[in-house]
Amino acid sequence: MSDLFDDSVPGQPAVGQNAPEFSVSEISGEIKRTLEGTFGRIRVRGEVGRVFKARSGHLYYDIKDDRSVLACTTWKGQISSLSVVPEEGLEVIVTGRLTAFGAQSKYNMNVDEVAVAGQGALMALLEKRKKQLEAEGLFALERKTPLPYLPQIIGVVTSPSGAVIRDILHRLRERFPRKVLVWPVAVQGPNCAPEVTRAIEGFNRMTPGGALPRPDLIIVARGGGAIEDLWGFNEEVVARAAAASDIPLISAVGHETDTTLIDFTSDKRAPTPTAAAELAVPVRLDLMAWVEEQGARLMRGSSQAVQQRRQRLNDLSRAMPRPESLLDSPRQRFDRWSEKLPQALITGVQNRRVELGRKAAGLRPATLHSLVQRRRGMLETALAKLSPFPIAREVMRQKGDLEKLAIRLHAAQDLRIERQRQQLDAAGRQLDILSYKATLARGYAVVRSGEDIITTRVAAASAQALSIEFADGAFDLASSGAVSKGAGDTATPPAAKTADKPAREEKEGGQGSLF
Repeated sequence: MSDLFDDSVPGQPAVGQNAPEFSVSEISGEIKRTLEGTFGRIRVRGEVGRVFKARSGHLYYDIKDDRSVLACTTWKGQISSLSVVPEEGLEVIVTGRLTAFGAQSKYNMNVDEVAVAGQGALMALLEKRKKQLEAEGLFALERKTPLPYLPQIIGVVTSPSGAVIRDILHRLRERFPRKVLVWPVAVQGPNCAPEVTRAIEGFNRMTPGGALPRPDLIIVARGGGAIEDLWGFNEEVVARAAAASDIPLISAVGHETDTTLIDFTSDKRAPTPTAAAELAVPVRLDLMAWVEEQGARLMRGSSQAVQQRRQRLNDLSRAMPRPESLLDSPRQRFDRWSEKLPQALITGVQNRRVELGRKAAGLRPATLHSLVQRRRGMLETALAKLSPFPIAREVMRQKGDLEKLAIRLHAAQDLRIERQRQQLDAAGRQLDILSYKATLARGYAVVRSGEDIITTRVAAASAQALSIEFADGAFDLASSGAVSKGAGDTATPPAAKTADKPAREEKEGGQGSLF
């Protein structure tokens, strides 16, 4: 055996060294063909290890178990067809082909399909995503938007061919018909998550009042199924799109016992698609009945309020005095003051005339002149006793001031006397206006019997003697005849007046005297 590797003779080929020689590229190609031809398309189960997405878009990750690691590659064009995107720590079953990378003497697996290995792994992944989104605050109640009470337009994200959309439309038609916009999407499989995400974002990008109006409410709905069928609604992109929606969103995925990530990030979760339609709109008949009930309550309340106020008004009106009695006391006071007013004016004028006379007595010019002369004499006497010129000048200045003061005093006194004389004249004119003399001047007369004023025919007939006062004098009637007291008039004998009576009666049309 050792002879085969004997190289003691230089320049001679060793025994047994006739095997073919390969280049590095040749041996790498042979290994690649051997791997691909021997294994073909295979399925491998393991836990996802390191995951790296290159700048070019290709995805590199490892599949491992407790002893070995298998490098995997998914090219950029294959990623969109994956039903599950590999995440570190997830147990998966990958399907693809083994191949070798000769440049680094490595082999790997080109993966074109990834499936989660069992429901336990799916639940573990779901719990991991749930904790991550909750830590970011996407589940917080304060960020959820209240649903509109009665939306005008409702957007529905679901499959157009399933029973879900028919159930929703039927329930809306029964409760309160509304306009519905349907955005068709795949509700399971690898296209579910991206299509649902685009639908939510598309509804939010619509312009309010545009040709295709923006909905006031979004319903994301799907029927029940296994967790693998609902997995598209557990994708992170769907949950984030629901959380970022400006339009209030109701999630109705699966049955009441099914729970997905979109249920936590949506504004409201409905147990079923039919329940989502019931949450979206109220019952029209119930709303109409409620409005009628509220209207009836309003009418009853208004009627009761008016009745109570009317009763209160009646109660208060009974405690108030009669309108005519409210003016009795003011009317009596007015009568008393109107009777006292003429005498009060006369008394006021007389009092002011007396006061004026009393004050005018002390303000006569002779008194003021004597006072000024006396002060001037006192001043001249004081000046005679003072010799310095400055004092004399000061005294002369004060003397001039005193003379000016005396002039001003005379002027003020004259002005005050004139003002009081005018006030007295005005009071006298007012007294003349209020006097009964002015009434006599207009053609009236006053009939007296002694000190009493006669105002009726009966009183005149029973009087012993009458005195009639006119504006130009008084005329007395007595049992012996009449005597005139007018100024400048002469007394007329009774016989002449009696003889003149028939002629006067004939001239006046036969009407006799009242007396």
